[in-house]
Amino acid sequence: MHARAAEVVGRDSELALIEESLLGSRQGRGRALFLVGEGGIGKSRLVAEATGAALGATMRVLRGRSGTIGPMVPLRPLTEALMPLSRGGDPLDETVLGPYRAVLGRLIPDWRGDTQPDQSSLVVLGEAVLRLLVAVGGKSGSVLILEDLHDADTETLAVVEYLIDNLEQLPVMLLATVRAEPGDALGLANAAARRGAGTLLRLPPLSRPDVTRLIASCLDAGPERIPADVLELVWRDSAGNPFLAEELLQGIIGDGSLVRDGGDWRLTGDLRRTVPSALVQGVIHRTDRLGTEGRMLMSAAAVLGRRFPLSVLQQMTGTDDRSLLSHLHAGVAAQLVVPDEPAPDWYAFRHPLTAEALLTQLTPTGRAGLCERAADAVEALHPGLEGDWCPLVASLRSDAGDALRAGRLFAEAGRRALADGAVGSAVALLDRAERLLATGPDTLARAEALEALLPALAETGDVERALSLADSLRELVGGGLGASRLAALHTRLAQVAHVAGRWADGNDQIARARALLGPEPDEVYAAQIDVVAAHLTLDTPGPNRTQRAGRLVSRAIDAAERHDLPLVACQAWELLGVLARERDLSEASACLQQVLETADRHGLPLQRMYALTRLGGIHWLAAGDTGTLAEAREEAQRLGAVPVVYAIDGIRVLNSVLLGGFAEARELSEECLTMATRLRLTPVARYVLMARATLAAHQGDREAMDGTVAEFRRMGGTGSQEEPLLLGLAGVFCALLEEDRPRAVRELAAVRTLTAENPTTFHLDGRHGVGLLLDVLGGTADRERFREVAGASAAQMRWNRHFVLLADAVLLGREGKPEAATEAARVAEETAAPHPTALHLGHRLVAETAHAAKWGEPEAWLRRAEHHFQQASVPTVAGACRALLRQIGAPVRQHRAGSNRIPTALRTQGVTVREYEVFQLLAERLSNKAIATRLYISPRTVEKHIASLITKTDQPNRSALCELSASQ
Repeated sequence: MHARAAEVVGRDSELALIEESLLGSRQGRGRALFLVGEGGIGKSRLVAEATGAALGATMRVLRGRSGTIGPMVPLRPLTEALMPLSRGGDPLDETVLGPYRAVLGRLIPDWRGDTQPDQSSLVVLGEAVLRLLVAVGGKSGSVLILEDLHDADTETLAVVEYLIDNLEQLPVMLLATVRAEPGDALGLANAAARRGAGTLLRLPPLSRPDVTRLIASCLDAGPERIPADVLELVWRDSAGNPFLAEELLQGIIGDGSLVRDGGDWRLTGDLRRTVPSALVQGVIHRTDRLGTEGRMLMSAAAVLGRRFPLSVLQQMTGTDDRSLLSHLHAGVAAQLVVPDEPAPDWYAFRHPLTAEALLTQLTPTGRAGLCERAADAVEALHPGLEGDWCPLVASLRSDAGDALRAGRLFAEAGRRALADGAVGSAVALLDRAERLLATGPDTLARAEALEALLPALAETGDVERALSLADSLRELVGGGLGASRLAALHTRLAQVAHVAGRWADGNDQIARARALLGPEPDEVYAAQIDVVAAHLTLDTPGPNRTQRAGRLVSRAIDAAERHDLPLVACQAWELLGVLARERDLSEASACLQQVLETADRHGLPLQRMYALTRLGGIHWLAAGDTGTLAEAREEAQRLGAVPVVYAIDGIRVLNSVLLGGFAEARELSEECLTMATRLRLTPVARYVLMARATLAAHQGDREAMDGTVAEFRRMGGTGSQEEPLLLGLAGVFCALLEEDRPRAVRELAAVRTLTAENPTTFHLDGRHGVGLLLDVLGGTADRERFREVAGASAAQMRWNRHFVLLADAVLLGREGKPEAATEAARVAEETAAPHPTALHLGHRLVAETAHAAKWGEPEAWLRRAEHHFQQASVPTVAGACRALLRQIGAPVRQHRAGSNRIPTALRTQGVTVREYEVFQLLAERLSNKAIATRLYISPRTVEKHIASLITKTDQPNRSALCELSASQ
């Protein structure tokens, strides 16, 4: 006889699907499979079969399950699955994980090193887990098994969702078990199945024949050798649930009603008895056999959850070592508990329903008493309530009816979860704390819970819920809460409003906070208010907002220094650096240097990294120096700050474009955009799309640029800070490379309108560079306007400064100062040396004016620009340069290069390079004169080329030729 069936019964199709999924994963077709069903339906048995099959195929199996010891523990099943990787076995080449190794320190403490666990977004953590699964699986692949996902925390579910959506084309299989009960886990499985990202395998109850087979397997006998009454009872009371069927069968055998008689089984008693629940009856029967003390011990263990430590159980029951072990061994023999292998001295109920069945037998008073004793025992053994003990004791105190102590503990557990980055669990814990404390006398404890709950809700995006808690603040006013604590709560609400972009609500909360602190406020609270108020001031429409924000930040800095508030100081100095960048880059650098020093002194590595990143951006803008950015990127990799790594990579993409490294920019942008989209780093993705549009524009490829712009807008780019850059670096330059200067001027006008309505912190949008040059060339900017623009901090950035110097040269030439103009042009050329597109486009723009005013080297400039744009396959600008050379009387060398750009069909028809240039413009149905203007040739020449094209392409007329051009 077996306690459990010796074979898997009634699950042939499910086993076949599992085997198929394992095979597909080994071949690089990753798959997520959810085993869904009620408790005891056979999910764990199928998992065991899958584990054996995977190990037999040399796949790496990582297995974890959600705990039920008190409230949900953030990321518990993932931690349990991955922890074995740090215990030995085949070594893992951790270098393949790159910056994700530090992210995984959140799950595997041994990989954390001396740094704090990385608190990147859960999407980043999901990518880290995915990469680890690929790495550990090697050629054979890996299987991640997550059991009891219905008990998982919100962070685990978020990571699982990410894994589901990114398994395709990877040698990884995700196998999860989910209880068939309404909940987030089941919703996740259903959603994955609907969108085809996962397979949901619902396990139905066994049929009557299958239950019979199961019983026969347990009893090692054919169905004909088993009493029909037993088969009927087990089938009826189990309702096809294999676990309940086995439990019922063991109960019948255990009470002596069914005994073996040779090769047969026979009944010795009456099976007709009332069983309200087969499981509960079986549990009661087996606990009764343990005796009074054993039953009490099992009941005490049940209040601790599915898993329980022997130390706590012994402390709360006062049982001596010998008796404790004796009763546990009896519990194991009775199939009630099993040793919990991953943790020494821990045991677990064999099935979650066992603990639930035990709890149903307790009276409310008896259960409350056990919970109180359990909480006292844990606090005695673990005074600091580190880790999971705090939420467990909070839950026990709540079940014991001690709402005040429970609320305080839930609040503490929530604050710890928030500090660890487990925002979802923090919200659940803090929300429970707030509810428990809402009707109690301890207003301070409730205020502390609210103070942590508000930002946690904002982090999860539940801003409306956070703002709705303003009513709770009004309740606290009458509860004797101190003014400073109430002010802190209003400041938290102001932060939430700032996150939501609701500056009016935020300012209202700031006003309430200040009113509570009175005319002589506590400087510690006032500093926190000032920093938040500064952010809101920058968002609030009105004059002098930059100056007002600066005064608030300066005041916060003074208070932070007097009262040793390093975090406030770092935040304030960083914001002051942002404000200073508008005035002076060296001043901004000094502010950020202050952040670095403060962060180093107080051990704030994240603040240091952010400051270094901002400082690197300033060095790049000011001088084109990317050294500090590279240092910041290494720091971000070391800390596992993956989003910062990709943000810096976005700058690297744009830098490569401006340097003319188009192939490098394209390759880097592909990887960066893929990862930013995959990790849902929307601002980074928008920045990279802006850089890709600039890449297309600087090659004169309007079609590619327009396609990228459309993608940018789909990404929510309209109204974003990146939009002016998109117009200035892409739209303006594309128009200039098409020799369409009026369109470039219109694009710049759009930039000015955008930045007036929505100020941007990016400064390469053209207003302080190429826009100034075009204004000077067009006669709309005089020397006074030049001084106004050139005096701005943005005009000193290297990319902008080149165009500013050329604008100065044009003005000097008009003022009759050719030598000064030539010198300004020379410095401009040195400044633009790393930026070939800007260098040669600038020369093309000023050459005609320089020739007329007799300064600079216009002929040499035009020859170099013509050669550059001819090689870069930008024929319109190259043609303009040749036309200008003819205009000033310089000889022009004809180019026949570029025939490779002509489609094969047209090339075989004898279409020349110049004819193809005309042919392309016909798609716009331009007149001969307009085409001539674009290509700097005469209308008569255009007419000849069109006649030749009609003949070579065998078209009946010009209209048909235009249609043919538009279709290419």
